[in-house]
Amino acid sequence: MREERITSRQNPLLRHVKKLLTSRSYRQQCGEYAGDGTKLLEEALRWDAGVKTIVAAENVALPPVPNMVRVARVPKDVMESVSQMQTPQGAIFLCDLPQPEPLHLTGSCLILDGIQDPGNVGTILRTADAMEIPVVLAEGCADPYSPKTVRATMGAIFRTRPQMAGREEIAAACRAAEIPLIATALSERSVDIRTLPLERAAVVIGSEGRGVSPELLALSQQQAIIPMNPRCESLNAAVAATIVLWQMRGMR
Repeated sequence: MREERITSRQNPLLRHVKKLLTSRSYRQQCGEYAGDGTKLLEEALRWDAGVKTIVAAENVALPPVPNMVRVARVPKDVMESVSQMQTPQGAIFLCDLPQPEPLHLTGSCLILDGIQDPGNVGTILRTADAMEIPVVLAEGCADPYSPKTVRATMGAIFRTRPQMAGREEIAAACRAAEIPLIATALSERSVDIRTLPLERAAVVIGSEGRGVSPELLALSQQQAIIPMNPRCESLNAAVAATIVLWQMRGMR
């Protein structure tokens, strides 16, 4: 483990870290993302997430770190100026973004369509990891590698490596794998999701405000509804996804 000490808030490394924490386009440009927190760091190291650099407060104990990882120690006030957390844990780490790959489906999966809240996306990825169901993110979703999303996954992001794809690409991958595309929607066409065979299906969860996009609704072979009290208009996207994932898991 190589350690160095940084005291200036204008240090190039710290400016780089701050941009990774705030800009999706910068993350994509650099091929890196940042995680914030000692517990997340432990998970990233445990699951070989490609940790390259750690910025840690001087008084923070770190888990065992491979020798090739760069470690920069900073004063507490400097760490607080970099971290976006209200109560910084004292460690920010940088990882390589996974390389994008062509979408290839082999079984059941959950499709997220336009879910913009990073907390919801992170919670869904965490639940999908527990249920052993892969996740594909369509256009308009929160960045799975934003610090808020990464934090909400509680480490699942390092194990699952969610894929991102366009809506047409998702539909084409479903056709190639002969997997039905099922959209959750409040419509006359929708049937009770409990009646559908989900052991081999791609189920789409849309945003709370707009639901599944018209494009994916048109591309889907079936529409489904989660039965609930008629006085309730809708469910939180993460809650709806959890119910669907549990149903998919139970049919395996």
